[in-house]
Amino acid sequence: MAHDRIVKLDGPLNFRDVGGYQNQNGQKIKWNKIYRSDSLSTLTEADQEKLTELHVTIDCDLRSQYEKHSSPDKAWPNVHYLDLPVYSENPEDRPNGHKIYRFLHHIPDLSNNFIGQIYQQTLLSEHSRKMFARIFSELLAMPANEALVYHCSAGKDRTGMVSALILMALGVDDDTIARDYLLTNKLYDFAVSRQLPSNDEISQMVAKMNVTKGEGIAIRGITETVRGGWGDFDTFFKKELGFNDADLARLRQMYLE
Repeated sequence: MAHDRIVKLDGPLNFRDVGGYQNQNGQKIKWNKIYRSDSLSTLTEADQEKLTELHVTIDCDLRSQYEKHSSPDKAWPNVHYLDLPVYSENPEDRPNGHKIYRFLHHIPDLSNNFIGQIYQQTLLSEHSRKMFARIFSELLAMPANEALVYHCSAGKDRTGMVSALILMALGVDDDTIARDYLLTNKLYDFAVSRQLPSNDEISQMVAKMNVTKGEGIAIRGITETVRGGWGDFDTFFKKELGFNDADLARLRQMYLE
């Protein structure tokens, strides 16, 4: 299969492969296994055929019930749809205060970064962590010849949070995680002309991204909160998402090369 960062579709504008990023041990994430996207409600018949050819068999929909009812995903052959709303719609759901109290002084202060605060509060929500855990469970159970996609409406915030956690799990550094997050903004600049950049052009754009200000630091509401609250991703993965060392080792064996 081709190794394209952006999967060119007629409907979705932000469907892309999470593969190819190198982790801090020199390993690379496998291509054609994990995809992220904006809404899948605009898939054409040709798009559905493309996703079938890519062996995408799991569709993790991170959107609210309203979004799903207004713009439902279009299914394709052999896909298993999962309703995984990242944001709780229960007004009584709040981050667990008892747990926060135990390590509050370690959590980064994001009071000057509104988007980062949202990501941080989402990470501290028990409901949201259950949704994150479901996605990791699907990745661990997925057959070797199949692929998974997760998406929200624009493929940026909720999708970006899931991407950050997956990339952390696979040992990717914070700057690379931030650049993958910022790539969404760049892609929408190309949306009107539908002239999407090549892999080489994407690489050049990513290398020039400033991840030290503005939205570039927003995704650290996930990465820095994980390390501040739990010390490292491994501890978070086990204590809050309910997995063990063997699960994490298996995840890395499955998706790194």
